[in-house]
Amino acid sequence: MDSHNEFQAAQFERHRAHLRAVAYRMLGSSSEAEDAVQESFLRLNRSDGERVDDLRAWLTTVVARVCLDMLRARRARREDFVGSTLPEPVVSIDDGTDPEHEAVLADSVGLAMLVVLDTLTPAERIAFVLHDMFAVPFSEIAELVDRSPTATRQLASRARRRVRSATPNPDADVNAQRKVVDAFLAASRAGDFDALLAVLDPDVVFRLDVGDVPALAREPVVGAEAVAEQILERGTPFAPFARPALVNGAAGAIVVRGGRPFAVVGFTVERGRVAAIDVVADPEKLRGLAAD
Repeated sequence: MDSHNEFQAAQFERHRAHLRAVAYRMLGSSSEAEDAVQESFLRLNRSDGERVDDLRAWLTTVVARVCLDMLRARRARREDFVGSTLPEPVVSIDDGTDPEHEAVLADSVGLAMLVVLDTLTPAERIAFVLHDMFAVPFSEIAELVDRSPTATRQLASRARRRVRSATPNPDADVNAQRKVVDAFLAASRAGDFDALLAVLDPDVVFRLDVGDVPALAREPVVGAEAVAEQILERGTPFAPFARPALVNGAAGAIVVRGGRPFAVVGFTVERGRVAAIDVVADPEKLRGLAAD
């Protein structure tokens, strides 16, 4: 590697964490985000890096363009899919001793938010994420989505309304979240229907992602009684294997059986009750997780 390429690689590494944050919010997948970041590095190598005045802005645009192509391809694949497709979770073990927990929480995007972002069109998602989360000007986003700046502003505005109306407002205190989640897990282990109802929001949503297995796909379940019945019918046998974890910065659980992660459970706790339960049991989305 010559000195110019070494310099370019070093400059790129300074921005890697930022690019991963952008790509994960675009794609809701850590592995796909890493692919997008790597592709942006390859494109940097093929460019004349000396002519890039603002490397961070240039790379942000490049990774966004890569993500836009990936989102469009994904949308075409999902047209006939029935059931829930959830984001790939970001998980860390929650044992109360990790000093990085607060940092993880501060830079996290909850599963519930990512689920809503997944309902946007690719262009809406790009416009909202780049502008609202990373303050990229509409004039730059407009070139990516092939629209005028005014039309791009309208895209972001439409996305913003949908996100605000559909995204829960989770309780901020992770320790308080953990108490609610612990109560939920205790009720699940005990098979206690009334105790489950006591911790579930009346309009709670339960989503299950088992991957590309049509026979196992299920539509979301809505309502406290229906969700409690679902938990007692399908979840109670797995509850004893659930370990506390931080899932996208919120109190959650990782289910380990036979030494391997079997599922990750994300909880959205709102006003002291569980407003959403997102179970990721797609083996492809759990491949990068350790059991300990």
